[in-house]
Amino acid sequence: MTPDHVFTALASPARRELLRLLRDEGAQPAGRLAERFDMSRPSVSEHLRVLRDAGLVSETRKGRERHYRLEAAPLMEIRDWLGPYERFWRERLATLTAVLDEMEDDDAR
Repeated sequence: MTPDHVFTALASPARRELLRLLRDEGAQPAGRLAERFDMSRPSVSEHLRVLRDAGLVSETRKGRERHYRLEAAPLMEIRDWLGPYERFWRERLATLTAVLDEMEDDDAR
């Protein structure tokens, strides 16, 4: 999957909440996940399909149930992609802090 697919999947608050549930509580059947939302079960299934298509969750069948599990690899790719931007802002904030500290020192004199 491309980062675009992952970003599209992450754009939905409901899908981010599904990922959080899977991260915090581990693999779960679709029905248990659907119980946590104020939307129809088919709507939750559609969100899970988008997450699966983006590679963010995997699906296994156990009898009649579909169990979903978080797959972190696409998130790691996004983290790596965002890394240079994080460094950019960290450097800018450090520069701003230095300027503000210098201004404060000048005012104190």
